[in-house]
Amino acid sequence: MAVHRQLRSALFVPASRPDRFAKALDSGADAVIIDLEDAVEHDAKDRARRDLQEFAAANPDASFLVRINDGATRWFDDDLAACRELPNISGIVLPKTETAEQAYSVVGAGKAVIPMIETARGIEVLDQIAGVEGVRRLSFGVLDLLLDLGVTPGTPSADIVINQLRFQILVRSRMHRLGSPLDSIYPDFSDFEGLAAAARNACDMGFCGMLCIHPAQIEVVHQTFQPSPDDLDWARRVVAHAEQAGTAAFKLDGRMVDVPVIERARRIVARAGG
Repeated sequence: MAVHRQLRSALFVPASRPDRFAKALDSGADAVIIDLEDAVEHDAKDRARRDLQEFAAANPDASFLVRINDGATRWFDDDLAACRELPNISGIVLPKTETAEQAYSVVGAGKAVIPMIETARGIEVLDQIAGVEGVRRLSFGVLDLLLDLGVTPGTPSADIVINQLRFQILVRSRMHRLGSPLDSIYPDFSDFEGLAAAARNACDMGFCGMLCIHPAQIEVVHQTFQPSPDDLDWARRVVAHAEQAGTAAFKLDGRMVDVPVIERARRIVARAGG
């Protein structure tokens, strides 16, 4: 499971629930993140790490990501050491990333890294974090970030703040040639209409997918990040016409098509899997 590719969904599963690991991997999510951080109580961290190691050893063909505890915690070094030893961990999600040095230290474990921006300090040095070799794509934690900034969740004001961060993440991802970023979680896993709207917003803003906290969210996220049949039909006709005509400017469906439109059409076809 390479973290370079476009991911529509990345499903969290608590590291303290090894009985759920296989189910998560069979859920249809494009990636699974075994979570050693927020989903695990402080007194259960060591046991959860051992459960992760035991599962990885017993299932060498399984491939997944791991969210470790952040660099300011006492569990960080042990989490990193465990990840370094397990070849089926395809990448590390680093929560509350606040310095490029933290990202460098995780890259040193020999894994690709997905930093999560969750504080004002992380936003301040976002460009430095994105520029670390070994960082593959960016994401963010909406609840921790709003708490750090003192913004009320679920309000129009929160949407304004988070969209500004999305823009910054999108630009830094493009400037440093990273994979398209992953949007944060949608906390209410019973609100499919709200989830679809959030996913559509992220998709329209150039994000490739979302972090998910429940398997029930996966289908909605996949459908939303997949091009619509009409969009895909249009894109395939544009690409076919461009290839057949051998020209970078032509008229289709009464509208002018030029190089940026052709490139957008190619990306839509690529998102659909060709």
